[in-house]
This record gives sequence, structure tokens and C-alpha cells, in this order.
Amino acid sequence: MIDIENDIFSYVATKVRDAHTGIYVAGEYVNAPPSFPAVSIIQNGNSVLQRMRTVNIENAVSVMFEVNIYSNKVTGKKAEAKSIAETLDNAFAEIGFTRTMCNQVANFADATIYRIVCRYEAVIDKNYMIYQNY
Repeated sequence: MIDIENDIFSYVATKVRDAHTGIYVAGEYVNAPPSFPAVSIIQNGNSVLQRMRTVNIENAVSVMFEVNIYSNKVTGKKAEAKSIAETLDNAFAEIGFTRTMCNQVANFADATIYRIVCRYEAVIDKNYMIYQNY
């Protein structure tokens, strides 16, 4: 299986931590972050790209990362979340991912928390080359 989840997570998490001092970053879904602002960066899909497959050989995979951004500031939480989203967007774009979704969603666990969910997709081959156009 072609799996560079840890590399992608490390790259993006470092960019976010460098730009937003004190941010909590997790590599798995977090229902209630222990501190704010917070981000979870999760690989939510990794499937064989059929058109690049040869007999029993996985040559490339289509991957999807889902990002959850949380802010609980009394004032300015939307602006803070959007600033974090921009940092994430730039980091994923730098390595060849395409944003396929970005929406504000209700945070049912605590309505005082502003939450944005984004998804990023790319094709990665067995040599870890990331394809922007597929």
C-alpha cells in the first residue's frame, strides 16, 4: 500500500504550528480539543487509482485529507479560523494537493466553537510523486 500519511501530516502540521503559535494539531479526529485554536488533519481516503494499476501492482493511489479547524475565541473566532484555513490551504497547495471542499459546519458538541471543514485530494505514485492534474 502506498502510504505517506505521516509525511503529509508532518509537513502541513509544521507549517500550521509555525504560523499559529500555540495551536493544537492532531492527526486524528478530535471531538473536543484540549486547547484552542485546534486543527485535526486526517487521511480519510486512500484508494488504488485503477487506471494506473498493472497486474497486481499498485502504482498510484488517490488520497484525501480532511481538516477540521476549531476556534473558541469570544470575538474574532471566524477570522482566526479563516486565517488557519488559509495557512492549511497554502501548505497543501505547495505539495500539490487540490482543495475539493471547504465549509463552515455546525459544531454540535459545543455551539460556541466556530468550525471549518476542508478536504484536499491528490494522486500519489509508488515513488511518492504527487500529481496535481489527474
